[in-house]
Amino acid sequence: MAVHDIAYAELYTRDKVSAVDYFVSAMGFTRVADCVEVDRSSVLLRQGEVQLVITSGRGVWKFLDDHGDGIADLAFTCDDVKATSESAVAAGAKVAVSLRDTPIVSGFGDVTHTLLPAVDRPFATWPAGRNWVAAPVTDAPAADGPIQRLDHVAVCLEGGSLQSYADYYRDAFGFTRYSSEYVAVGEQAMDSVVVRSASERVIFTLVAPDPGKQPGQLDAYLERNGGEGVQHLAFLVEEIIPAVREFRDGGVEFLATPDTYYDMLNERFADLRAEIAGLKDAQVLADRDEWGHLLQLFTRSPYQRNTLFFELIQRRGSRGFGSANIRALYEAVERDRLTAG
Repeated sequence: MAVHDIAYAELYTRDKVSAVDYFVSAMGFTRVADCVEVDRSSVLLRQGEVQLVITSGRGVWKFLDDHGDGIADLAFTCDDVKATSESAVAAGAKVAVSLRDTPIVSGFGDVTHTLLPAVDRPFATWPAGRNWVAAPVTDAPAADGPIQRLDHVAVCLEGGSLQSYADYYRDAFGFTRYSSEYVAVGEQAMDSVVVRSASERVIFTLVAPDPGKQPGQLDAYLERNGGEGVQHLAFLVEEIIPAVREFRDGGVEFLATPDTYYDMLNERFADLRAEIAGLKDAQVLADRDEWGHLLQLFTRSPYQRNTLFFELIQRRGSRGFGSANIRALYEAVERDRLTAG
């Protein structure tokens, strides 16, 4: 039942034209193929080892009514599709649909996992079970974009459910717990557990609010999203600063970082002082663990309900997920508020 890769992430949207334009024009994805079905239509996008399927139509209206635009399916490639489906059902999954003998099992909230056989290059294979038609060659960009692959998927869960979901992904798909952390920020707090496949190419950062603390940003997400869901997709890039500038020029809006954050960065990371001016100019965040540094920046959600957003991440040896930035950003904002006052 070993899971190898995420073959594609499928985004349900009310406005397919606008959603496709965001990824193609602003983020450098290539339109690869189109598919029209009875109750929905889809566009297949690709960049590096990332495939996105953008779908709209009356067949996805219920998901959109409940959750707004968001990720509805994360397709797994696995050694043995039948065995993985059976282990998922034994762990409590429901078989949501069976599309041309392709099992689709429940994941978290209303997000599902299509199970596909393992292939050498899943990101170069059109999703099975659909009548794809190749997009015109003129849609291809002049050069490859900066995104290399899907680094991780951040999943927001209801408070108190974190451990049961970590157990589910272990029992259903053979994932292992990689790390866990409890982060308290003022009167708010969140729990996180990172689970990953044996291949280390499918990584979920599971996060949930502490129900014993004051409501915070994760509670707000759960309310806006109508329950559990994919909070963000993290795209790995080789060099984040030029990628941020390129995307920003293309129309991507990133979260603002206060100047005081970089004052604190000088104190936290003496070995990065020569780079801090460049990081500040691009508003990129920095963190480190025992293996090295990571640089990251989060987009604003481009969707009406302000749910799903995206992350750019550059790894310089780091294997972590930048949790220290949550606290550092909070402290920087608080320092800025007190100074202004």
